[in-house]
Amino acid sequence: MNKHVAAFDQWIRTRFVDMNTELETLYFALEDRAAVESTGDALKTRLVAEGRDYIIELLAEGNTDEGFDQAFDLLGNVGLYMAACRRHDITEPSREKSSPLLEASALALHLGASLGVTPRFATSHLTTHNSAVDGRYKSFTSLQDEYLFIEYNTRGVFAYKRAADALVRILPLGISHPTSYHLLMDAKLALQDVIKINAALFDKLDTDRFFYCVRPYYKPYRVGQHEYRGANAGDFAGINEIDMLLGLCSANNASYSQLLVDKLLYMMPYDQARLRDVMRRESLLNLFLEACEHKTDQEWYQRNLKLFLEVCAAHGETAAQHHDQLVGKFIQQPSADLPESRLQNITASGPPLPVLINSLEKLRDLRLAAPRDDIPSRHADFARLRATLRAN
Repeated sequence: MNKHVAAFDQWIRTRFVDMNTELETLYFALEDRAAVESTGDALKTRLVAEGRDYIIELLAEGNTDEGFDQAFDLLGNVGLYMAACRRHDITEPSREKSSPLLEASALALHLGASLGVTPRFATSHLTTHNSAVDGRYKSFTSLQDEYLFIEYNTRGVFAYKRAADALVRILPLGISHPTSYHLLMDAKLALQDVIKINAALFDKLDTDRFFYCVRPYYKPYRVGQHEYRGANAGDFAGINEIDMLLGLCSANNASYSQLLVDKLLYMMPYDQARLRDVMRRESLLNLFLEACEHKTDQEWYQRNLKLFLEVCAAHGETAAQHHDQLVGKFIQQPSADLPESRLQNITASGPPLPVLINSLEKLRDLRLAAPRDDIPSRHADFARLRATLRAN
């Protein structure tokens, strides 16, 4: 890491965090906690100026070709700075045709294009690729609830990845292979970890602190002329690999494939490659449906199918938890207390909250294989498989 990159990284880990935390303290003491427009102007000016000074040095230096990891980390730091400016109403996409953060935009666009990722901070910058120094990883603030949110999200992402890794390894073995049972068990245990992580986050995270002091850093913002949606906790391949490998969702479904296209550049390049690979694979559900024509009396079928259905149920439970508990408690409920004028840009992904909730409900029900005829649910196929299981 050269001296300019190291200096900016040190600023992001120290002064940047201190100023954001001080601003959040001011906002949280307001009667209207969403009224951040005219609060803490001196702090905001310092934050913009200090960050810009570091970025000017980096922009003048150009591409030093220190490898993907260093460049991706730098993109994250520039993105954190731009996201903080958006949070503090220093920038606002609806009143701009292009970002006023000219130097930051130029550097982010250069880095994003060279890396093959979106030119803004993504979930991986604060989770799977967030390096710790002396036990402290990067964050926007030093608020305990942000630490909770980052740490539990990181654990959840890795648990999903473990499940996806296990499931994809079944494909070259086949569903009748004895080892496939153990891989299904690995996937089930990983998804049970997600369930535990979600439950802990639901219990520990303070609703108001998250809604007013953490969530706003994940809003959409402009980089150059284009507005990019906010970082989303689901911006990694694992959860969609599980969807398609289990057969609960299909890339042939236009609305689901649109979701994949929209999130592709928010992922790490190797995650992009994994997702593309799984999109062309046969699902385990379809393989079991083929086998149920003439293999139901075989022991491997009964043993592996039962566990496969348990894996699917666990994945559905994680989806129900996310939508019914986490989204409900941390987004829907506090949003209901806001005046209409504050509901614009309430979601990280951009669309109005009712539109987002409707799309999330459909995704939840696909993952649950719920009995709905307005979405391509696999409910009937799962019922057919369950009917072939022998009674214990």
